[in-house]
Amino acid sequence: MPGGNDPTAPGRRRVLFLQGPLSPLFRQIGDCIREAGHDVFRINLCAGDWLHWHGPDCTSFRGRLSDWPDFIGRFLADNRITDLVLHGDQRLYHRLAINCAKQQGIQIAVTELGYLRPGWMTLEKNGLSTLSHFPDDPVRVRRIADEVGDVDFTPMFPGSFYLQTVPDVIYNLANVILKPLYPSYQRHTIYHPVPEYLRGANRLLGETRRNREADTALAGLVENGSPFFVLPLQLEGDFQLRRHSPYDSFADVIDLVLSSFAQAAPEAAHLVLKSHPLDVGYENWPKVIGETVVRHGLEGRVHFFDGGNLGALFKHATGMVTLNSTAGLEALQAGLPVKTLVPAHYDIAGLTSRAPLETFWTKPERPDPELLDAFLRALAGTIQVRGSIHNRQGVPVAAKNIAKRILDRSLNEPDAYVDPPPRLERARALGVPL
Repeated sequence: MPGGNDPTAPGRRRVLFLQGPLSPLFRQIGDCIREAGHDVFRINLCAGDWLHWHGPDCTSFRGRLSDWPDFIGRFLADNRITDLVLHGDQRLYHRLAINCAKQQGIQIAVTELGYLRPGWMTLEKNGLSTLSHFPDDPVRVRRIADEVGDVDFTPMFPGSFYLQTVPDVIYNLANVILKPLYPSYQRHTIYHPVPEYLRGANRLLGETRRNREADTALAGLVENGSPFFVLPLQLEGDFQLRRHSPYDSFADVIDLVLSSFAQAAPEAAHLVLKSHPLDVGYENWPKVIGETVVRHGLEGRVHFFDGGNLGALFKHATGMVTLNSTAGLEALQAGLPVKTLVPAHYDIAGLTSRAPLETFWTKPERPDPELLDAFLRALAGTIQVRGSIHNRQGVPVAAKNIAKRILDRSLNEPDAYVDPPPRLERARALGVPL
């Protein structure tokens, strides 16, 4: 046990957890770290946080957001924190905490849902997406893959609808009901949870019908032999849109893509816009898309699928355009040409198209299969860990694997850390506000 009971012993780690995913994951990681002989701390920002983890190693912050930078800076210094662990790097409180931690030379471990879903979690050092330090140089990716060797990609830990929805509802309703306990807490989501859940429940009632309509529409496209491209919609509240792109709304993305499609795509080509499976209908996308189609003179060539699944589209599509969705990696794995509008973690020469969007419609390039294989192995061996928050057996597996990487200081290892983040300059040139 490192240092016994001496908190100042060399090698003893003092690990602070902020908000985690809506699961017991962070508490179980903390248990693993404590059992290895290190110190564990937790700051709860809201009632939902408290429900997931409370006890003698927890502190509640009930101040205003403007008080948070001073509070977290002092907490890190006073408690001699060596490691900061948090889920997502762009939440209001997390961004400020990361800045303080960097100034104090603290290791920062950021978790997110796995890029290789299901059965994986993402674990990166310092940042995700545009701020990811994972290399975008094909030569280096291949070298990392050689170091990693063979990877078992056998599907594990299938997701549970119950674990995807019920913890979310409990967490957010607790924050509403118990708001007086944390009166100044500012949530990172953009919609109030109660009307959002009511909308979601209503949409769930029509899911079978929408899936059937999407399947019928796809069958019609395939039967007509019409070549088509896919644009998956992303949620308005997604940080991939809000922080990792220059756009204020996905409506701006739709307008940009349809304008380009009208100007440069072959006359016979069609475009399918696919709704996000978690969209509850606030934006009225049929109306937005319909007006945009008329504005660009694309009647009969653009289709909105408010259901179905992307896998079925990938079997027949000519290519996919995406803002920066993880769905782009799924499309690459299906052998589909992909064009990202802003850099994503998989936006690497040889995988995604480097040509302008106007060229992509007429000359879509398929990913290099050998490079894709190397990328997947490099990804799995460095910034992905086995486990899942949406599977009861997968949570303790993820906790054990994440704790081990934190304690081994093996984040982004072997050799998968590039500083500065290699996608950041390209993203800033496009107007990404990071």
